[in-house]
Amino acid sequence: MDSCYFAVTKPSSSSSAILNFQGVSSVGVRSSQKSLRATPSQLCWPFSRPNKKYQNLVYRRTSQNLSFKTFKGPILAEAGKQVNSMDSSGITLVTGATGGVGRRVVDVLRNKRLHVRVLVRNEEKARRMLGEDVDLVVGDVTKSNTLLPEYFKGVTSVINAVSVIVGPKEGDTPDRAKYSQGIKFFEPEIKGDSPEMVEHIGMKNLINVVKENVGLRTGKLVFGYEGNSFKELPWGALDDVVMGGVSQSTFQIDLTGGENGGPTGLFKGVVTTANNGGFASIRTKNFSEPENLSAYDGLELRLKGDGRRYKLIVRISRDWDAVGYTLSFDTVEGWQSVRLPFSSLRPIFRARTVLDAPPFNPSQIMSLQLMFSKFESDGKLNPTFKEGPFELPVSCIRAYLKDPITPRFIHVSSAGVTRPERPGIDLSKQPPAVRLNKELGFILTFKLKGEDEIRESGIPYTIVRPCALTEEPAGADLIFDQGDNITGKISREEVARICVAALKSPYACDKTFEVKSVIPFSEPFTVDPENPPPEKDYNEYFKTLKDGITGKESLEKTPIPV
Repeated sequence: MDSCYFAVTKPSSSSSAILNFQGVSSVGVRSSQKSLRATPSQLCWPFSRPNKKYQNLVYRRTSQNLSFKTFKGPILAEAGKQVNSMDSSGITLVTGATGGVGRRVVDVLRNKRLHVRVLVRNEEKARRMLGEDVDLVVGDVTKSNTLLPEYFKGVTSVINAVSVIVGPKEGDTPDRAKYSQGIKFFEPEIKGDSPEMVEHIGMKNLINVVKENVGLRTGKLVFGYEGNSFKELPWGALDDVVMGGVSQSTFQIDLTGGENGGPTGLFKGVVTTANNGGFASIRTKNFSEPENLSAYDGLELRLKGDGRRYKLIVRISRDWDAVGYTLSFDTVEGWQSVRLPFSSLRPIFRARTVLDAPPFNPSQIMSLQLMFSKFESDGKLNPTFKEGPFELPVSCIRAYLKDPITPRFIHVSSAGVTRPERPGIDLSKQPPAVRLNKELGFILTFKLKGEDEIRESGIPYTIVRPCALTEEPAGADLIFDQGDNITGKISREEVARICVAALKSPYACDKTFEVKSVIPFSEPFTVDPENPPPEKDYNEYFKTLKDGITGKESLEKTPIPV
């Protein structure tokens, strides 16, 4: 989290370095590398003016909303009781699910009792092949308008087995037996959509629609500064004046108060227990649309601590007076990153745990609240509370993926994708796809472009490059390699198992590799169906892989010595 702020040109002596947010936000902040400027925007509710008029306005706003709808469920007054836990399971989307690798991936996922959804072009064919009960959506990656957002609801990972269709020029059997056998050579041609449409444009379309659901390794900015941009939230004060107290708080943008003199948000105020008060907070206006953070594991705050304990409250209801999913967090002096897991949020209503509240749903976040309070929950008190002024600079709030990060997008590519353009290569010793790359519509060239789209997307990925695919059973000893040099064959069943195993392995994350069996082409591989070999621990293979090796290294020009 070193980059949740950015350096800006300091304001001139005639301009203020602190911007007060009035209501939704008294400013809309736009940024560039040269400057940060404030522009007026519509007010929502008043705050940051410690006077009687301000207190009355806040109280009237809140009391009106309280009368509309309040939480009616039972409240658990004792701490430590079990509450409903959030559902951490997700759906794995399989694309290309009726192909040779794709349908085997579906079988492996089902055998592991994992929730799988398939994206197919032909529903009748898919149900005939995969069963009537398959969770199925119909779409075509080459046509972005067929990839509807609702298809991807609940999807947290993708195994992409989509591939351009290649077949013998002389024709094939209805079940594509000539192509599938993978051993005997038939003069090939492209059937249907071009490699560019399937492998490159189709990949871009797929990434665009799943990115929001599967998540980015660097997380998602919810509020604050990142690079040259600012993500604004409509913060407003919500203090103990709603219960008769006199504490006061505000939220400001301090253009020079962040790390290294950069900008930061600033939650500040004065808290007092007078008139039975004891808390100050800032809360966002309800978002116009729910914030979907289901791809992530929690919220990370980059802040400058003061040794006190604060609370983050997240609401998933549009109702003003609703259950808040709450977690207290301690701070130390200085800048730090505080991670607050969604799984640790507890449903709280008026400082009491709610026993039968629905589980927290990170796809339906409607508002956020930061609080400094004398009170914890269920009768406990904040051990760090003291009356008086406080300040909590918060430069950004972002959703994060917990460590170790595992792949969210597994792609079945092909060995050989970097070889057509490789200088000095002997094409006579290369597989047919390399020799015939141009004749096959630059199939490997566009497969490589598709890979690059994945690597540049920010999604945690694994790219599997199998050598020639066969209908042989899984179980042969394997060779994993990197750099795009090996040739050979491998079972489709084995590739499917590798893809599913990669989903759970941090060692496979952000890796590109080739894989083949040790069995030569001339030697068939068989197993005894009554005594098949045990499934491999693919993690041992993944552990040997290195970052940053794609085979493209050999395509780069050798730099001229200076």
